[in-house]
Amino acid sequence: MQLNGLNNKVSLARIKRARSGRPSLPSTHALCSLAPMAGITDYVLRRIVRRFSPNCLLTTEMISSELLAQRVDTVITRRDDDHSVLAYQISGHKPHLIEAAARHLSEMADIIDINMGCPVNKVVRGQDGCALMRTPELAADLVRAACAGTDKPVSVKFRLGYTADEMNFVEFGQKMQDAGAQFMTLHGRTRAQMYAGKADWALIRRLKENVDVPVFANGDVTDIESAQRCLELSGADGVAIGRGALGDPTLFHRIEHYLNTGEKLPPPTLQERIEILKTHLDEEIALRGADAGLKFVRKFYPYYISGVPNAAKLRAQLVTEDDYDRVVNLCNRIIIG
Repeated sequence: MQLNGLNNKVSLARIKRARSGRPSLPSTHALCSLAPMAGITDYVLRRIVRRFSPNCLLTTEMISSELLAQRVDTVITRRDDDHSVLAYQISGHKPHLIEAAARHLSEMADIIDINMGCPVNKVVRGQDGCALMRTPELAADLVRAACAGTDKPVSVKFRLGYTADEMNFVEFGQKMQDAGAQFMTLHGRTRAQMYAGKADWALIRRLKENVDVPVFANGDVTDIESAQRCLELSGADGVAIGRGALGDPTLFHRIEHYLNTGEKLPPPTLQERIEILKTHLDEEIALRGADAGLKFVRKFYPYYISGVPNAAKLRAQLVTEDDYDRVVNLCNRIIIG
């Protein structure tokens, strides 16, 4: 089966737009995107990913439209010039706040993305995230509101449905396209599944075959082989990678390189992973301060040291250590073995 990326070097700007008169998607040969993850895909991680991949589509953490309406200063919105192409993801269920959020973020964003797929309880209880798949008319109103608030392209991220009995992703996607969405990311699970089981990449093909906008497939892409298989089954224009790239921000470039050339680049060595970890730590401290930075990076340790002998013991030491020098010494000892 022919892979879209391998043979066509998909340019989002060249693919048919959903609505005439809307701005075209930024010109990029993106085959991968960094999927938004709350408390994970922050300014620092986006910087690190961009150093390895100049073409990957970056996405911010989910930003509450309610929070933006209060003009609360948030580090989530911070960006560098070379972060483009960068999508700012917003959440909410009130059209006037979505419009205001899109307007507020327009100067920084290349794309405004609306979260319609987050499965966590506190989000869906507030009628946000994947709860919107049960109210497709409201979801379409949110897309129209975002389009009214920005001159940038608007995209949506959603799931197969709320439950296995409510898999309305094709009709939902068509409705979002009709409302003005120009790009979609589909996670191959229902809300009820959360992150359990396996993402159904083959079902994503049904959406791709029934909309005219680019579709990226999301869920369970962890390496070059799974990216290739996902694209074969889904027919998608690219892959959105979240948890699979934690501890290995080189993954986006390695997948892109393979899809463009057929060559498989090796994953980073243990020493390279630890050096990236130390850079990650230093930059979080520079952003947040010593105490907050050290605590913030703790969630990443298990991914960077995965596969290391005695990883559980080392992780327990790292996550309880609050002295920078001792953390760095522990990291260096991991390299030595």
